[in-house]
Amino acid sequence: MRPLLSCEGVGMRFGGRSVLAGVSLAARAGEVLGVVGPNGAGKTTLFEILSGRIRPVAGRVFVDGDDVTALPLHARARRGLARTYQSPVVPEGLTVGEVFKVARQAYPPYLTAHQAEWAAHQVGLDARASTPAGSLGALDRRRLLLACLLMRRPRVLLMDEPAAGLINAEVDEIDAIVRFMSQELGVAVLLVEHRLELLAAIAERVIVLDAGEVIAEGPPHTVFDHPDVRAAYFEIGTPQHP
Repeated sequence: MRPLLSCEGVGMRFGGRSVLAGVSLAARAGEVLGVVGPNGAGKTTLFEILSGRIRPVAGRVFVDGDDVTALPLHARARRGLARTYQSPVVPEGLTVGEVFKVARQAYPPYLTAHQAEWAAHQVGLDARASTPAGSLGALDRRRLLLACLLMRRPRVLLMDEPAAGLINAEVDEIDAIVRFMSQELGVAVLLVEHRLELLAAIAERVIVLDAGEVIAEGPPHTVFDHPDVRAAYFEIGTPQHP
């Protein structure tokens, strides 16, 4: 099956320092691909390149087989590539209903209020339209942002630490949303996450970055036991597996 999102030989340098070196990956429809590594490994830079916020100095990015390396973020979004960030920032001065309206009318084809309601239901967002978006808790902020993306029926979703700041019960909610999007909607999900128990539960494969290079790839439990991964990722003691 042709991957929905892939990259080949991606390299990036900042100020003469190599941040990514020859990174390649591929994610298929309905797959959850985990991306892990120690701080400074290049995970966020990789997502910046895949989403189109920055261009690599080497390599190429493909969406459904088409080379999108030169396309900016908004053009990739219209091709079905969506992204969330580690911090769930929402428009503080808008209500939930107003946020949905902005998302519905962001670009053609304009969407209906019914489509917003459908998306909110799918992610479990139960806030009134009149609720100030800034008053939402961390989980509901993530739900709101995911619902805005879900309305557009993305084909690829990049998620940067969606469990950050959440308690265990809320992490289970993120787990359910990711499973719905991958298994029911066929979205290819790339997931950067430090909560290894979440990746072990939902990721089919994991790639590990260290110093900008892929040092391991495979099923989560196999990868987490790899000697190179243990040496690079777990700085203190023995890793605690889920």
